[in-house]
Amino acid sequence: MRFGIMAMQMDALIPQGKSPQEIMANLAAFDHADLVRGIADKGFNLIELGGDLVLFFPQTYSRQAIEKLALLKIEKGLRYTVHLPLWSVEPSTLLQPVRTGSAKALIDIIKATLPLHPEQYVLHATGALAAEFYQMRLPEMGKALILKQFQANAAETIKQMLGETGIESRKLAIETIEFPFELTFELAEALDLSLCLDTGHVMVGFSGAVQLFDVLEQVLPRLGEIHLHDGPWQGPERKIGYGKDHAPLGTGDVDVPRLLKRLDVAQFSGPIIFELTIPQALQSLEYIRDVYPLVLN
Repeated sequence: MRFGIMAMQMDALIPQGKSPQEIMANLAAFDHADLVRGIADKGFNLIELGGDLVLFFPQTYSRQAIEKLALLKIEKGLRYTVHLPLWSVEPSTLLQPVRTGSAKALIDIIKATLPLHPEQYVLHATGALAAEFYQMRLPEMGKALILKQFQANAAETIKQMLGETGIESRKLAIETIEFPFELTFELAEALDLSLCLDTGHVMVGFSGAVQLFDVLEQVLPRLGEIHLHDGPWQGPERKIGYGKDHAPLGTGDVDVPRLLKRLDVAQFSGPIIFELTIPQALQSLEYIRDVYPLVLN
């Protein structure tokens, strides 16, 4: 199996123990390829580039930055995936102007990164607004209608993204996030998309009262990528465990040996991305080495 890590490493972007002046100087000197090189030097050759970096560093996906990332890919033998922006982006909102701007932000990142030939583009098909309505105390029928509207709007945005970028639909993996799993899965089926199974999100209840392995069995035929991290199972009542996910493997309730064995039997060969810090990811690899070393090359 191929394990990788996200490039959004906050310790690298904002080093601890530095003065405000040193932090500002570090931010001003930000170089995307240098960030990725530092991660690769830690032993990771599969790296998920973060679309949200453009919030703070507009130059992140400039032509020059992409050229440097492409050269680094060859030099280090890297493979990339891209997590499309989610901060400030609302691809499913009922407010058309915001949805239009969100679509443009997502499309711009896809077009910019096409020369890098990413294995997958990961998308939060719905945003914070949809999550807010998902958690509201509303009559069930009314809530269901509203959430279906968010789903329909997300579908329109995704159709636009596919049409304007030309990427294959299966290159776009919609993630299990704070939105009903059944609606996310319906969306993937309707548009022939891939799915990104986020283990921690499911464990802490973001996707509803669903069990991780039930979700895994349903998404396997469309499984394009996995975001791998641990978290405590919140139970069938669908309590939300905010802030309890993104934990190293072995510190929560994910049955890692069972998960890896099922993926091994299914011959899953897609990217498995640790959404963790580098030390947490290395700790998780050691845990895998202890409990199911067969999947480590």
